[in-house]
Amino acid sequence: MLTYDKPVYNIRLLSRKIQAMEAMTLGKTKILKVLKMTSHGAFLEIDDGEEVLLPKKFVKKGLNTGDNVEVFIYTDSEDRLVATTLSPKIRLDEFAVLEVTDLNKFGAFLDWGLDKDLFLPFGEQEKRVNVGDRVIVRLCHDKQTDRLFASSKIGRFTKGPVSFKKGEEVDLLIGRKSELGYQVIINDAHVGLLYFDKVFQKIEMGDRVKGYIDQVREDGKIDVGLSKHGYDQVLDAQEILLSKLNTNKGVLPFTDKSDPKAIEREFSMSKNTFKKAIGGLYKQKKIRIEADRIVLVSG
Repeated sequence: MLTYDKPVYNIRLLSRKIQAMEAMTLGKTKILKVLKMTSHGAFLEIDDGEEVLLPKKFVKKGLNTGDNVEVFIYTDSEDRLVATTLSPKIRLDEFAVLEVTDLNKFGAFLDWGLDKDLFLPFGEQEKRVNVGDRVIVRLCHDKQTDRLFASSKIGRFTKGPVSFKKGEEVDLLIGRKSELGYQVIINDAHVGLLYFDKVFQKIEMGDRVKGYIDQVREDGKIDVGLSKHGYDQVLDAQEILLSKLNTNKGVLPFTDKSDPKAIEREFSMSKNTFKKAIGGLYKQKKIRIEADRIVLVSG
């Protein structure tokens, strides 16, 4: 029995090393060095001589041993670690809106931009999905099986203390509509609400946009908007108007009497912000306000 202790111990060490290596790379984009080229593709160095295959179909012409290449690491249909130069729609610990492509008795499959669809188990579904649905999910790693999976139970991943300041710029992922507005994911970490009356531009579920914190309520709920606060908002609006004037021969057929919806469609701002912006530009003598238009003052 003692004869086998050392080999068994070494196998266990190797298994742990491989698992640790996979945990550091799986679901992530990495820049890796090419160790060797073969008829199957390029073998890339992950860590301490460990290798991962970049299949031949992803090997660009001119790639050679010693070169560095940016790849995403995941597992193929046989659960083998593999690299790809394709860009996934979601990475580990990120949120994204993905489309359901198929169902089986264990769950759903999502299009995340790679050859092998992403699995969304029934146990990780906030509510049952159907083919064609678009659902907001987080990419997770099952440490026991070393597999990537999706979860739409976003509340499990968005809890924690909130330290946002009013007016702070944040990254937003636009989610589903509710009666009041859009559910959003803030900085891939918190759930918030974007009210309809704060939207002055075309947005869709799955869009990633810049936003600003309006308030953090006493119950921890977060309201956001798409425009800066106070005078910063007006300054941004003035820049938009000047840019539009410059590309429209110095004339825009809008005034403070124009229809609010027309202003929203053309400039992605509220009529109130528009009026403040043209008022400021007029005082700076950068525009002239006429009965049916504003005109850029030359010189």
